[in-house]
Amino acid sequence: MNISLAFVRILFFILSVFFLATYMISGPKGYSGADLGLGVLFGSLLGLALIGFDILFKRFNLRAFNIAIVGLFFGYLMGEALILILGGILNISAASINLEPRVLEITKIGLYLFGIYLGTLMTLRSSDELYVSIPFVKLSQGPNKKKELVVDISVLSDTRVLDLAASGLIDNQLIVPRFLIKELYAQAEASDEMIRNKASRALEVTKKLEAIPELSLRYNDTDFQEVKDPLAKMVRLARLLEANILTADISRIQMAAVGGVRFVNIHALSNALKPLMQAGEQIRIKIQRYGKEPRQGVGYLEDGTMVVVNGGGSYIGETVDAQVLSVKHTSSGRMIFCNVLDGEGNDHHYEEHDDQ
Repeated sequence: MNISLAFVRILFFILSVFFLATYMISGPKGYSGADLGLGVLFGSLLGLALIGFDILFKRFNLRAFNIAIVGLFFGYLMGEALILILGGILNISAASINLEPRVLEITKIGLYLFGIYLGTLMTLRSSDELYVSIPFVKLSQGPNKKKELVVDISVLSDTRVLDLAASGLIDNQLIVPRFLIKELYAQAEASDEMIRNKASRALEVTKKLEAIPELSLRYNDTDFQEVKDPLAKMVRLARLLEANILTADISRIQMAAVGGVRFVNIHALSNALKPLMQAGEQIRIKIQRYGKEPRQGVGYLEDGTMVVVNGGGSYIGETVDAQVLSVKHTSSGRMIFCNVLDGEGNDHHYEEHDDQ
């Protein structure tokens, strides 16, 4: 937990206990131990309630709060307008409509609630059109502020994001759209077993991400119901939040940006962190299958990098010493080409062939 946040919580807990205890023992009847005990009890309950509200609303940002405030303001104006309309109708038809004061008050309260509810709901649904951080004022991001990352469904289906989140590199950055969660719940009820299992795994990954306190995963309720294309919807949300998109879709590894929104691909990150091999370096590799070319064997490093060993076709199932010939970069990662070494450490020279 953040130290400053813990300090604020403890401070307000102590203040709640202090003020309520002081109030209970300062009555006209004098001081008593029972009053002090009740004050401490009620103060503790109030302090715990404050902390509970903080935990409950920690995933709501300032923008969502201000949108709700704007919605309440519009709803209040709508309620006032409905009350004025009701008053005008009653004045015009005073002879035919005669409401009791109690019924009239209940009707006014109902109209106020209806107006506030409708105004708030309409504002939330059109929140993508309101760029607010403080009402009617758009705050620009600081030059050193890290951009937030809107995750797509492929990220939640990839368990590697848990290791990435645990590393601390993306703390306070991840945003999960609510429309994505709704889509996952719908897929979890699908008849196709593969789609159902993938959606269930994504929901499980989301719950594990929520359990990482330092990550501060946040949800965004903005939806674009008129947009049907999932990619267009993600791009529109990212543009609204001035964020990037975190994806694990290998088909988008070459997609640098769409509509001014940058794609951060987990596969590209994984490829960038794979250890480099230099020509002439020696490695030990287990030959797992034949290659495309004659006498060619293929093995894999621990990170999944394909190693094509010229002359390794005779050592299927065995671990051999090989010398790196070259490293080829592809859209899906790296490929290492090697020549197998004989028992004396000499390599057998073969031509380099691409196994893909």
